[in-house]
Amino acid sequence: MSLIQRLNDALPQTQCTRCGYPDCKSYAQAIAEGEARMNQCPPGGQEGVQRLAAILGQAELPLNAEHGVEGPRQMAVIDEDWCIGCTLCIAACPTDAILGANKRMHTVIEAYCTGCELCIPVCPVDCIQLEPVDPQRTGWAAWSPEQATQARERYDWHQQRSARETQENAQRLQAKALKKLADLPAHTHGAEGAGSSPEVDRKRAIIEAALAKAKARAQS
Repeated sequence: MSLIQRLNDALPQTQCTRCGYPDCKSYAQAIAEGEARMNQCPPGGQEGVQRLAAILGQAELPLNAEHGVEGPRQMAVIDEDWCIGCTLCIAACPTDAILGANKRMHTVIEAYCTGCELCIPVCPVDCIQLEPVDPQRTGWAAWSPEQATQARERYDWHQQRSARETQENAQRLQAKALKKLADLPAHTHGAEGAGSSPEVDRKRAIIEAALAKAKARAQS
């Protein structure tokens, strides 16, 4: 097992980004490559620092307060009377722990919530708050290895689903653009039946440039 994998296994997988990296695996990679220190994960607490130090064979450091302090596991709770169904929290949740649909009330699936807090800043009506699960338990004492494994699996699935939806949306947009490009005069005011015009040529250039950019992005 690689060092990155071992370090990632020692992290709580809340995917909260408080370490300064987009997810737990990215933080583990940064530690392995010497770009980040072992004491930047508040959800793991001081015990989490101990676990990372043991893997690295280095002296333990105190938790860096710049990234947050160790505390109880938090649970997101949505005030359903104020929820407007905007779906922004659903998109922000790294473990798909929020259930709902556009313009319909949302609710949190407690078993899947990691307390990452990422849903809080995106809510336009401030209807989400955090409540401690057990005020007496903090760090790894409040979070089991089984919960960490489940959170990582759900995050991986979330990433795969998001990538698939992004690709499918790009394909829909590309098909729509190609259809419009095939009969551009019909979609241009004042150019119906004309083979070409300055406005048709302008739109064609814009669409072709957008298609070329999308193709380059897909190949990168």
